[in-house]
Amino acid sequence: SVHYNSCRDRCCPMCQEFPKEKWVDARREDILDAPYFHVVFTVPEELNAIIYSNQKFLYTALYHAASDTLSELAADSKYLGTDIGYICILHTWGSTMNFHPHIHAIVLGGGLDVKNHWKDNGKEFFLPIKVISKIFRGKYMAELKQLWKNDRLEFHGSAAPYKNYYTFKESLNTCYTKEWIPYCKKPFDGAESVIRYLGKYTHRIAISNYRIKDMTESTVTFSAKDYNQGLWKEITISGEEFIRRFLMHVPPKRFVRIRHYGLLSSRNKKKKITLCRNILGCKKYISKLKDMDAPAIIRLLYNKDICKCSSCGGKIIPLPTEQHFIKPKPHMLC
Repeated sequence: SVHYNSCRDRCCPMCQEFPKEKWVDARREDILDAPYFHVVFTVPEELNAIIYSNQKFLYTALYHAASDTLSELAADSKYLGTDIGYICILHTWGSTMNFHPHIHAIVLGGGLDVKNHWKDNGKEFFLPIKVISKIFRGKYMAELKQLWKNDRLEFHGSAAPYKNYYTFKESLNTCYTKEWIPYCKKPFDGAESVIRYLGKYTHRIAISNYRIKDMTESTVTFSAKDYNQGLWKEITISGEEFIRRFLMHVPPKRFVRIRHYGLLSSRNKKKKITLCRNILGCKKYISKLKDMDAPAIIRLLYNKDICKCSSCGGKIIPLPTEQHFIKPKPHMLC
């Protein structure tokens, strides 16, 4: 039997399940038995063309605006007065694979005050959505205007008209008049549900294989959700258009899509999460996959032994390729 090597590309619909399981399992050790909330930050569609022409800068600005909004408001004694923790994940697609950049934030609903005392509002989110909207809008627009002022923005394709200052300015004015509507879901039901939910959003890509219903030599049919009616429908488009839509959501090279802040940042979580856990008296969730090699992880998760031939039961051994001195990519033979 043959076991093919994974391409390991983060945009591949076939190769995300294994990295997702490993990443989510590693996050088990950072989870507290405390309220968690899911907050979504979006921008008006008038900015889509500009953002697409300046992905690295304006995706980064999304993270800056979302994280600064959450940190500043949480630190305000009027709301909570604490240092909180959260994870931000960039998604750039809608259900039809249209361009729709937005940030998903998994927010710890409590934190440590200046005296290292734990504070939270229970199952009530500690920040008013309208205040989040105004602060987020102001911060994102300020960074966008600063990039324009510093001549860091480029305008290609459908963004070309915004090279004109007055057209650009008119678009900004339109965005200021709109409500930037962030969304906050109900709190998660316990730490285990947070762990499961993380995997749903962290390693998702623009479309999964199960949504592709049919293909011909010239067309692709896939399912998409109509959010106005709350129903799933099938859409048929040309193969070229399908590829174009998919490639819109490939992030810039080496761009980090999953970012940790506050109590959950790499610099803080080792000491502060342990302190929070001791204050709350909650148990520590231990990683199940740490220090396990790939065959052992696959045996545990999927009950499959990839080192055993499914036909004869013999042991599978790796045979190196001709270029094994550079970087071996074994073909698994029995």
